[in-house]
Amino acid sequence: MTWQGTVAELYVANAAGEAMQARVEATAIAGRGLAEDRYADGAGFYSWFAGPRREVSSIEAEVLEALRRDHNLDLPPGAHRRNIVTHGVPLGHLIGCEFRVGEAVLRGVEISEPCAHLAEVTGMRGVLSPLIHRGGLHAAVVSGGLMGVGDAIKPSP
Repeated sequence: MTWQGTVAELYVANAAGEAMQARVEATAIAGRGLAEDRYADGAGFYSWFAGPRREVSSIEAEVLEALRRDHNLDLPPGAHRRNIVTHGVPLGHLIGCEFRVGEAVLRGVEISEPCAHLAEVTGMRGVLSPLIHRGGLHAAVVSGGLMGVGDAIKPSP
């Protein structure tokens, strides 16, 4: 893979349903998620789920722009419920692949499909359909480390 993107925004929430809090940097913890985030603490809405690990979630800035442009849906910052907003990263191609975000190494696990919980917390019913297959990526933290807004995101060697 020959691409390189950047971290546009970073968010954490302390518990399920709480507002996402913007961060300039965050620490990824191997096998857990981001420090101070609900999923690292087992307190996320889907923490009970026994399927693939949902340690860190991402969404493309380009998808958020398409929501505004094509669907007149302007999600407030953090309302997407994802930890990382990326720019220039082909998230849909990263399932099973390792990639570096700042000092951390993540592995793509599955596409993050939109769910009724997103419509409920945003109050935007129309947000679900445009995000089908474009809702982002769930990833596992392979190797922890610091990541920050502006950091490079690139394939891990």
